[in-house]
Amino acid sequence: MKKYIVLIGLIFFLANCTSDDNTSENEDTTPVGEITYSKGVFTSGAHTTTGNASINSKKTALQLSKFKTDAGPKLVVYLTTEVGSSDYVSLGDLKGIDGDYTYLIPSNTNLDKYNIVDIWCVDFSVSFGHAVLKK
Repeated sequence: MKKYIVLIGLIFFLANCTSDDNTSENEDTTPVGEITYSKGVFTSGAHTTTGNASINSKKTALQLSKFKTDAGPKLVVYLTTEVGSSDYVSLGDLKGIDGDYTYLIPSNTNLDKYNIVDIWCVDFSVSFGHAVLKK
């Protein structure tokens, strides 16, 4: 009897691990009526990373939506010129690995120059994923 309970539990667990997300990777998820300065879609790096990034029209906040990545030690959010570049603006520690998150952008940040959002693992010096922001 114990084997059947374990088997049923395993089947239930595996059935819930499948993805029902049928959205296109390039789907625009900006709410109707909201104006953005720039936006992009995450591309995986060292770990699978998905979701969208956008900067509001006032250029004061970065929004990660439908964001998902793996857990890791000391993950930070950078606005950078290139993936893995030492030329970046730090927006702080990654707030979570699954959901929607907002980060304040320091005033006078040149968003034409710093147009890549990079989820950076400090301990291993690798990018978990990035999004190129386009107007």
